[in-house]
Amino acid sequence: MSGKKAPEPPPVVSKEFTSDEIDRCIEKLKRRVEELKAIDPKVTPSDDASIENLTHRIRESIREVFGEHSPEFKKYKFIQIAHGDIPSFGFMTDERTVHAHVQQRFANGIPHTVKILDGLIDWLNEKKGDLRSNTNTYPKASIGGMDLHPGIAEVYRDLYQDEHYPDAVFNASKALVNYVKERSGKFDLDGASLMRTVFSKNDPILTFNDLQDQSDLDEQEGMMHLFEGAVLALRNPRGHSFRYDTPERALEYIGLLSMLAKRLAEAKRRK
Repeated sequence: MSGKKAPEPPPVVSKEFTSDEIDRCIEKLKRRVEELKAIDPKVTPSDDASIENLTHRIRESIREVFGEHSPEFKKYKFIQIAHGDIPSFGFMTDERTVHAHVQQRFANGIPHTVKILDGLIDWLNEKKGDLRSNTNTYPKASIGGMDLHPGIAEVYRDLYQDEHYPDAVFNASKALVNYVKERSGKFDLDGASLMRTVFSKNDPILTFNDLQDQSDLDEQEGMMHLFEGAVLALRNPRGHSFRYDTPERALEYIGLLSMLAKRLAEAKRRK
């Protein structure tokens, strides 16, 4: 009797950033760098609680910046503030020798971890430059002068310019759904059920405000319905049957999807 097939791991997804979002992410990683540089390994032992807390903050910062299923977090999810070979100590090795080696690995790990974070910051700065370059290279896709979210603009532009208007809307709506999955980590859900789970006002994964009063709850519920509507009214009909969209109507739909993508980029993760 064969056992159940093991579930497939979630796909690795590279995060799509906006320029403003990249700035916030860079600042978050820079704070971790400054915290690392403030450590004096001659004073602070490697097993100090503050080091454990900082290690956790570094891991969480990488997850929050790049996403739980990103290649960056996959590489550094178990990052430690330690660097160097681990020798095989003999049975008679005294405790002070072992402790000195552990502390030296910790001291070596501080600049090593700084170098890793600096590398991630450099990559974000390069990505920010690419976004600016794309804005200057391509005709600006705008509605009322408002720039579109890059993840939406990228997937709709060619189809729209080739006059495949329903396909442009369909691709943009699929991109939004994938972005929700990436930000929430809910790759096992799709469609309306995904939106209701992720943005529920009662037990949300992502929130658009602090949910402190009825107005906040109303906004959260309203945004949930907008995301749900993007699936039911825009993605699903164009995925199941032919729809005709005028250039103007398609661009209006794209504008709505872009607005939702931008709000999604700003949403806070609750769990």
